Amino acid sequence: MTEPRETAFTSFLKDFAENVGKFHKGADVLAGIRDEDVDVGATPKTLVMRRDKVELFRYEPTAKRTVETPVLIVYSLVGRYTIADLQSDRSLVRSLLAEGTDLWLIDWGKPGRTERWLTMDDYVDDYIHEAVHRICRETGHDKVTLLGICEGGVFTTCYAALHPEKVKNLVLTITPIDFHADIDDPAAIQGLLNIWMRSLAPEDIDRMVDALGVIPGEFMSSIFSLMRPMHSLIKYNVDLFDIVDDKDRLMNFLRMEKWLADRPDHPGAAGRQWLKELYQENRLVEGRFELSGRIVDLRAIDMPVLNIYARDDHIIPPSCSKALGGKIGSADYKEVPLPCGHVGLFVSSKTQDKLIKIIPEWLRARDG
Repeated sequence: MTEPRETAFTSFLKDFAENVGKFHKGADVLAGIRDEDVDVGATPKTLVMRRDKVELFRYEPTAKRTVETPVLIVYSLVGRYTIADLQSDRSLVRSLLAEGTDLWLIDWGKPGRTERWLTMDDYVDDYIHEAVHRICRETGHDKVTLLGICEGGVFTTCYAALHPEKVKNLVLTITPIDFHADIDDPAAIQGLLNIWMRSLAPEDIDRMVDALGVIPGEFMSSIFSLMRPMHSLIKYNVDLFDIVDDKDRLMNFLRMEKWLADRPDHPGAAGRQWLKELYQENRLVEGRFELSGRIVDLRAIDMPVLNIYARDDHIIPPSCSKALGGKIGSADYKEVPLPCGHVGLFVSSKTQDKLIKIIPEWLRARDG
């Protein structure tokens, strides 16, 4: 009876010693990493235009041009565009450049209380519209391809509906269109954000926006963390300890954490529209969403559309993205589901090879 105890105790001591050694090695690795070493959004680009806090960039080419129509990336106000350029081996930006794309980017900056009155009308009909005109002027093209991500996909969808004459192609990734489509979705893990948004009292949204002027980035971060509570609990102990002595894996972890922590405030007036008119009232898909005095009619989208969504997305359920197909006027419409989650669409090794092939090939086929 004593031998098993001795064996178990010996095994415990061995594991303990290994873990102590791993901890010390990890501490040394962490001590050698500076904040500037954790670089995100590092692909070289040139500032072309600045308006208020909004900046328009053009990425420096890295390959011979194979897609002539300029492509403008439009990201969400909820996070930062750097998720599409997180690190050199997992960067949609670098991959598109390597495929010969003329790539542009709108950076919304970091809105604060001074931007509290900015509406979605301003972002779509002012900032994006001006950026598109500047790109056309710089390149000699009369149209651009819009590549929208998440809320940025809603912005580009609205722009394409209101200004179809300026849009050559529309590429959407993880973009909600029907904000109530999850109601009939049987997947329990999907649609939690939609349920929570719909449960908010409209007057509480007004109180928050009126009092703060913004929807705080920290507030949104806490909501996203609560959607996957166990993952949020273990990633800073179990998950981190597993990789702490491997510098490459640790750097991947730190880059993701840097992106997660860099969550700007959402301008209040635009946030009010986002939460009340879209999440709660579902005006976009019902043809009741109005920007700058005009109804956003999805049937006016007559250009080719590529709609990419994540099959396991717990933030934007696939059904909310797929709803676009039956609503637009274009006959050239393609849906592509990828086996990943919301953020995984841009950082998962399982989807990177597929994503970086799908978009350039689709664009080249329509670049005439």
